[in-house]
Amino acid sequence: MNRDGTLAWGHHYAMVTPEHYRIEYDINPFMNPADQPDPVRAREQWDTLVATLRALGARVDVLGGAAGSPDMVYAMNLGLAVTDPDDMPRVVMSHMRFAERRAETPVAEKFFAGLGFASTYIGRSGVGGHFESGDAFPYADALLVGHGKRSDEVALKALATELDVRVRALRIVHASMYHLDLAFCPLDARTAFVCPDAFDAASARALLESVPQPIVLSVADALTFCANSVVVGRTVVMPACPAGVRRSVEAAGFEIVELDLSEFHLGGGSIRCMTNPLDIVIGRDLPGVPGGELVLA
Repeated sequence: MNRDGTLAWGHHYAMVTPEHYRIEYDINPFMNPADQPDPVRAREQWDTLVATLRALGARVDVLGGAAGSPDMVYAMNLGLAVTDPDDMPRVVMSHMRFAERRAETPVAEKFFAGLGFASTYIGRSGVGGHFESGDAFPYADALLVGHGKRSDEVALKALATELDVRVRALRIVHASMYHLDLAFCPLDARTAFVCPDAFDAASARALLESVPQPIVLSVADALTFCANSVVVGRTVVMPACPAGVRRSVEAAGFEIVELDLSEFHLGGGSIRCMTNPLDIVIGRDLPGVPGGELVLA
């Protein structure tokens, strides 16, 4: 965190162009191959998101989409990028639960390498379980990681050991909030969006206790994709903002930029799913823990 409590990370993102984005299969409750996105409108929405982030001062590095990987536009799930205390950038590549998305990983690995990130794996070939980076956020004293829908609990200990950090496990139970980034979004050192109904009772309690001033979302709120937002300084870029949520966000001292990403909601993701942060630093954004530590709710 910065001295003023704002997030030190979230000023550098990777995004994937949407030219191959389609709904070709059904791997989450939002996807319906009979309801296809408009490619022209999707490109306009994607361009507006990139321009908005850059206008706020964020850096955006762009990777071209790959034919045969229509979900690759949801770049958050390609891998968890961190810089370790020795100033070495590395990325834990995702091992996707669904085979339909696994062709994305080798393409993304080359992209990360071009930016100077060395790659490592959790669960390659199914050994050690699945890990999808849309389930992972640094917050307070730990890397918060959702599991149960896309990432496996067995992968979390390996993740903690690989990165030498504390991993706090949160069990996701709601079918439509299958990644943590649909039910949780850190805004600053004290504030975060939390949808308790996305988790089992113990995980919901642990998550709420870790956030000093949570903005609690109902399921109806969360299903607008409002938690699937990004923060640049004191500005929250949101795909939707229900009235009660808006009052809470503004009362916490944030400005809101609301963008239409409706074409991407058809695939089950929005702003956070489309933006992979590349500036998370161990020792600054979450403490290093030699050997790693897994904390279960």
